[in-house]
Amino acid sequence: QVQLVESGGGLVQPGGSLRLSCAASGSIINIYDMGWYRQAPGKPRESVAGISTSGSTNYADSVKGRFTISRDSAENTVYLQMNSLKPEDTAVYYCNPVYDSNWDHPWGSWGQGTQVTVSS
Repeated sequence: QVQLVESGGGLVQPGGSLRLSCAASGSIINIYDMGWYRQAPGKPRESVAGISTSGSTNYADSVKGRFTISRDSAENTVYLQMNSLKPEDTAVYYCNPVYDSNWDHPWGSWGQGTQVTVSS
């Protein structure tokens, strides 16, 4: 069973930065494409960013130019560097593996997520 542990969230002012981490069990990040997702209160979960096993990346239009996804294969960890944060980025952030860069269909069990709150 895939285990995913997200961390790194917190309270930050608009314009600030955070780096989220997703620690995965086994070598899953070396085998599958990995995505970051978020869910704001009262809204459906949405795809934020993804990284394939080949290193190609994909971003939602709302975060392009501000967020960067990366992967450390040796540490079995996927990161999400978030810069120029906006209040609308406030959400619980999750990671999950996908098949064949099918970012809208993550297949793993959801972890507990990490809360990101952007507020002055």
